[in-house]
Amino acid sequence: MPKKQSSSKVSTLASKVLSGSKKPTAKDAKTLAASVLSQDETKGNKKGR
Repeated sequence: MPKKQSSSKVSTLASKVLSGSKKPTAKDAKTLAASVLSQDETKGNKKGR
């Protein structure tokens, strides 16, 4: 099964936010969160985390 991968646009946004060169808007935060959650292969809550 192929690994899921973020788009170039999302990767660039994440890089800028993490480096401090861009202050994320609420829309940016939702985009980044959606990207991370869509790549979660363990779906659901795990106990003991």
